[in-house]
Amino acid sequence: MHHHAASHDPVLVALSILIAALASYTALDLATRMRAASGRARRSWLVAAAIAMGGGIWSMHFVGMLAFSLPQIEISYDPFLTLLSLVIPIVIAAAAFAVVGRRPQALLASGFAMGLGISGMHYTGMAAMRMAALIQYDPRWVVLSILIAISASIVALWLAFRNTNAVQRLVAGLVMGLAISGMHYAAMEGAMFLPTSAMARPAGHLGVGQAPLAFLLAGITILILSIGIAAAVYDRVSAERAQREAAALRRSEERFRLLVEGIADHAIFMLDPDGRVGNWNLGARRLMGYGDDIVGTSYTIFHTEEDCVAGAPARALVEAEREGKSAIEGWRVRKDRSRFWAEATIVAVRNESGAIAGFAKIVRDVSERRRAQEALDRAREALMMSQKMETIGQLTGGVAHDFNNLLAAVLGSLELLKKRLPTDDPKILRLVENAMQGAVRGASLTQRMLAFARKQDLKPAVVDISELVRGMASLLKFEAGIHVETRFPMHLPKVKVDANQLELAILNLAVNARDAMPDGGQITIAAREEQGEGGLSSGGYVALSVSDTGCGMSDEILKHAQEPFFTTKGVGKGTGLGLSMVHGLAEQSGGRLVLKSRPGEGTTADIWLPIAAEESAMPDLRTAAPAAVARPSRQLSVLVVDDDVLVLENTAAMLEDLGHIVVEARSGDEALALLRRTRTIDLVVTDYAMPGMTGLQLAGAIAAERPETIILLSTGYADLPSDTRSSLPRLAKPFDQAALAKAIEAAMGDEAPAGSVVAFRPKSA
Repeated sequence: MHHHAASHDPVLVALSILIAALASYTALDLATRMRAASGRARRSWLVAAAIAMGGGIWSMHFVGMLAFSLPQIEISYDPFLTLLSLVIPIVIAAAAFAVVGRRPQALLASGFAMGLGISGMHYTGMAAMRMAALIQYDPRWVVLSILIAISASIVALWLAFRNTNAVQRLVAGLVMGLAISGMHYAAMEGAMFLPTSAMARPAGHLGVGQAPLAFLLAGITILILSIGIAAAVYDRVSAERAQREAAALRRSEERFRLLVEGIADHAIFMLDPDGRVGNWNLGARRLMGYGDDIVGTSYTIFHTEEDCVAGAPARALVEAEREGKSAIEGWRVRKDRSRFWAEATIVAVRNESGAIAGFAKIVRDVSERRRAQEALDRAREALMMSQKMETIGQLTGGVAHDFNNLLAAVLGSLELLKKRLPTDDPKILRLVENAMQGAVRGASLTQRMLAFARKQDLKPAVVDISELVRGMASLLKFEAGIHVETRFPMHLPKVKVDANQLELAILNLAVNARDAMPDGGQITIAAREEQGEGGLSSGGYVALSVSDTGCGMSDEILKHAQEPFFTTKGVGKGTGLGLSMVHGLAEQSGGRLVLKSRPGEGTTADIWLPIAAEESAMPDLRTAAPAAVARPSRQLSVLVVDDDVLVLENTAAMLEDLGHIVVEARSGDEALALLRRTRTIDLVVTDYAMPGMTGLQLAGAIAAERPETIILLSTGYADLPSDTRSSLPRLAKPFDQAALAKAIEAAMGDEAPAGSVVAFRPKSA
C-alpha cells in the first residue's frame, strides 16, 4: 500500500505543531537562563533546556504518528525503540547546548550533530512501529527531512546563545515548531507502506498500543508544560526579588549618596582603572574648586608638577592595585593653583571576578594638623636644645669653678714670686710675666664659661646702648677694608645689663664679624625696640644687632654656634666661647640671643635685653691704669677657710705679704673650732663651695657666736641662694693680691654696700 492511501487527523496534526512550537520556545527561554548562570544553576538550566527541546521534538513526532492512520492495519510500537527515540534527542540537545555555550565558534558543527540526532530520533521512532506492512523511504524526502532538521538545529542554537527578548523568543519558537513539524511530515511524505500477509508476532513480544502511547505523550507534554510554568513562576519570583533588591539598592544608594554628599570636609572620588575621575562628592568640589567638568579628567591634575614628573600618581595606583590600599601625604593643587597639605587614601575596587573595576580615593586637608605638628616639633627641638644647653652649662660652670681655684693659686703664687725674684735677670722676669699673662687669659676663659653657664657675678645697671657703643669706638677699629657703621634711633629706651659684660659681648660679636670677612666688608651695629615673644616675658625689649656681610653660616653650623667650644676657626684662632658667653649674658640678663645667617649673605646677631624700669647713671667704663698694691692701714688677724689646699696656702701667703696675721682652716668645722680658741680674729675669708658646711652656713654659725666678726665670702661663681646672696661682701675667684686688698679694705672700712662684689677683671685677649 502506498503512503498516499494513509490519512492524518488534522486536529492531532495541529496539536503536534503546537507542541513543537511550545517546546522550542521553552527550550530557548531555558537556554537564555543557562547562559546567564554559572555552576550548579547552569547545569540545571542545561538539563531543563535539553529535556524541553528533545522531549518536545519526541512528543511532536509521536503525536504526529497518532494522527497517522492506515486503513485496516493495527499499529503498535516497540517499547525499547520508543524509549531510545526519546533519549537520543535529549542527550544530543544537551551536548549541543553545552558545546556551544563554551565554544560559540562550534555552532555549525553542533547544529549539524543535533540535526542528525533529531533525524535519528525520527527514524528510530519509525522503526519502533509494529504493523502488517513494510516501510520503504524515498531518498529525496529523507535528505530533505535531514536538511530541515539540521537547519532547525542550527537556528535553535543560534537563538539560544544570543540576546533575545520575549517577543523574539516567541516568534523564534513558532518558526522552529513549524520547521521541526515540517521535518517530520516531509519524512512521512517519503515513507511507503507495503501490506504483507498476516505477520505472526514473535512469542512473548510486547507492543505499545496507541492508547498507552497517547498517555506517555501526554505525560511528556505535561512535563514540558510544567517546566515552562516553573520557569515562568521562577521568572515572576525572580522579577519580584529583583524589584525588591533594586528598590533596596536604590534606597541604599540614596543613603550612601546623602552620606557621601554630607561629608563636606573630605573629598571622595571614584576613579576608573586608568585613573580618570568618574564622579565625586560635594566635599571634593569645595576642597579642589572644580565643577562637574572635571569628570573624565586624569586625577594627576590634583598633583604638583614635581609629583607628576616623579611618577607619584601612577605609583599610587599601582600600589593600591597590588596591596589593596595606598595611603600617602603630600602637597595637592586646587583649581586656583594654591597648594595644601593633604592626606590621601586610594582603595582598589574589584568586581566579582577579582578584576580591577576602579579606585575610590579620599582626600583630606590636614594643613592645620601639619602646622601644629611642625610647631610641636619646633617646640620639642627647642626644649631639647634648652635641656642640652642647660646640661652643658652646668658642666661648664662646674669646670669653671674648679679652674678658678687653680687660677687663683697660680696667679697669687706668680705675683708673690715676682716680688721675690732678683731684678737683675730680665729673662726670669719675662718668663714670670708670660706665666702671669697665661693665667690672665685663663681667667678670661673662665669668665666666658661662667657667662655661658649663667653663673657669673653681674652688676646690672641702667645702660644707654647708643652711648655705650659710641664709647667703644676706639675698640672697634679694624683693618682698612672693614667699615663699621652704627644705626640707632633718636629715642632708644635704656636697658638694664652689666655694662662691662655687654661691652665684652659687643666686642666678641664684632671680632667674629671681622673674621667672617677676610676680604673686607661692613659691620653694622644697630638697635630697635621690640615686644617680648618666643618664650620671653611680656614687656619691652631692646634688640641690639651686630650684622656683617661675610660668608654666613649653614643651618647645621647655625644649630651648634652657641654651644661652648664650638668653632669654625682654625686651630689657635678661637676658643669657641665667644657666642656662648653672649648667649649666657643675654639669658642671665632676662633676654636672649638670636642668630640669623645664610651662606653667602652674612650673619646677624640680636641681643634682646629688657628695657630698664628705673633711671640711674651708667657706670664709668673707662679702664683705670693698674695701681700698685697699697699696704693696709692696720694689721689684721685673718682666718682663711678653704677646702682646696693650693688656694688656701696661696691666699694665706698673699695676706701675710700684705702684713696680716693669718690662721688657716680646711673646713667649716675646723674654722669654728679655731674661732672658739682664738679671740683675736678680725676677719674671716671663707670659700663658699665646701663639703660638709658651705661658706654661707659657716657665716651663719659665726654670726650667731661672734656677730662682730667681719666675713668676706670668696666664690668661683654666683650660684648662691637668693635670700642670702646680697648680705655678705664677696670676692670673685680668681683674684690677685690687689683685688684681695681692695675687698678687705671695703669690708673693714664699709666703703661698699653689703653684697658688693670685688672681681678680678682681666683684659680681653
